[in-house]
Amino acid sequence: MIRPLILALCALLVPLAARAELSVASNFEGGSARVVSIDQASRTIRFMPAGDPARGWPCWWFLRVDGAEAGTTLNLEVVASDQPLPQAGGKLLSSSWATPIRAAVSFDGAKWQHTDVGEKRPSGMIWHVQATGPSVWLAWGPPFTPHDASAFISQLAAAHPFAEPFTLAHSREGREAPAVRIHEGGTVGPETFGVWVEARQHAWESGGSWVCRGFAEWLAGDDESARWMRRHAEVFFVPVMDIDHVTTGDGGKEAIPQDHNRDWSDAPHWPEVAAVQKRLAALSAEKRLDVFLDLHNPGASDMGSYFYTGEDSLMSEIGLQRRERFLALATEHLTGPIPYDPKTRASGKNYHPLWRQISNNWVAVHGQPTTVTLCLETAWNTPASTIEGYLATGRQLAAAVAAYLKENPRAATSEVPSPAVK
Repeated sequence: MIRPLILALCALLVPLAARAELSVASNFEGGSARVVSIDQASRTIRFMPAGDPARGWPCWWFLRVDGAEAGTTLNLEVVASDQPLPQAGGKLLSSSWATPIRAAVSFDGAKWQHTDVGEKRPSGMIWHVQATGPSVWLAWGPPFTPHDASAFISQLAAAHPFAEPFTLAHSREGREAPAVRIHEGGTVGPETFGVWVEARQHAWESGGSWVCRGFAEWLAGDDESARWMRRHAEVFFVPVMDIDHVTTGDGGKEAIPQDHNRDWSDAPHWPEVAAVQKRLAALSAEKRLDVFLDLHNPGASDMGSYFYTGEDSLMSEIGLQRRERFLALATEHLTGPIPYDPKTRASGKNYHPLWRQISNNWVAVHGQPTTVTLCLETAWNTPASTIEGYLATGRQLAAAVAAYLKENPRAATSEVPSPAVK
């Protein structure tokens, strides 16, 4: 009688013994995770962002779980970083920055979707993910790495002769910052509008890169307004500004010695910022810097996208008028699925001690009187804050720019001929 019982018990234990152990990897481009604990029995992994606080707020995380079985549920819990912020007197970063309501999940490392709504914990958030195979990728938001930027630009250039790739700069750590110029009007003349679109001055804000991509894809497409804009404007795109910190999975924001978006001085620390300044100054000298857009993600509680406008006292009267017109057109075009809040905020005197060194304000000082300079904060914590939601925002933003340029915003002050607006 005892022998059959022993055999039955052994039969029950064999599947448990044969089950692979879970492990976590983040040693890849953009990866960031420090494992706190792994409970193999309950298939629960607890982790935190692994970013170096000196390289920006440790809120970004991106990991791969190996050893899963199809059909089983993984319990994936993130907690706030326990690393003190030297730039904030040793304080810890609030867990809200690292705990999206819905995380980004992939079952092949390429296609990303939202998890179900997570369960809030006192120190973080937990998501229950059913595996479809041996590996599951999880991230704060849909990743967009330097490799993704280079691959996208290469694909764009291969498909469209009017898309010209270039290297914006080499970073302090020797990496290339890929960029692309789009223009289909032959020789650029004084009447050609100039538009600059950049993303990821803060490395963790991956949604900005997807918005940038959506803008570029729309411009390369068949929409009548896109074709018009390609002929009448020269448009530059930088999908990833903070190339080093995006690569290493660090946050970038408030990095030491300088945040990229606090680095717009006469002597920038970051080569990428200096390179953009040089190109923008050249466009302004030619009286062709018409629109500058800096793409970011806001805080966790912002459930609608909105614009930062910069410091009004730096703007001319005509510049303020042009900006208001652009914002009105943006309100017409930014129709979702990510909600849009038309109420703007100012990154001016009351925003930050280094407000003069924020990109919006530097462009206001160094641009033309009519230059529109804005920062779009695209909400990341909504049900629609997916790759498609971000791409849609980019397309709609592009259509707003085209509508604005078609009105010829230089008409009242420009000495150059007006383009043939149709």
